[in-house]
Amino acid sequence: QVQLVESGGGLVQAGGSLRLSCAVSGIIFSINDMGWYRQAPGKQRELVAFITGGGSTNYADSVKGRFTISRDNAKNTVYLQMNELKPEDTAVYYCNADVNAVIGGFRTYWGQGTQVTVSS
Repeated sequence: QVQLVESGGGLVQAGGSLRLSCAVSGIIFSINDMGWYRQAPGKQRELVAFITGGGSTNYADSVKGRFTISRDNAKNTVYLQMNELKPEDTAVYYCNADVNAVIGGFRTYWGQGTQVTVSS
């Protein structure tokens, strides 16, 4: 059974920083793309950043230069370093991963979400 467990969310003042982590557990062969999405109240879920298995990254325009996505393949973990946070970054943040698992084969899994709140 593959699970994605997120941590690191919380309340921070504008201009502050947070680091989100997402660990993939289970019996797996490999992990390809990993990403972070967010969903603010009343809005659709949007892509924040993703990182390929080879380490290439892509970011939403709204977070470029402020957020950094990285991964530790030995720990099956993806991170999102968020700097210069703004109130408009407030949302529930979800990680996802394209996993090739022993049971279930190749599919996309999602974490449960972690709340990030930025006060002005």
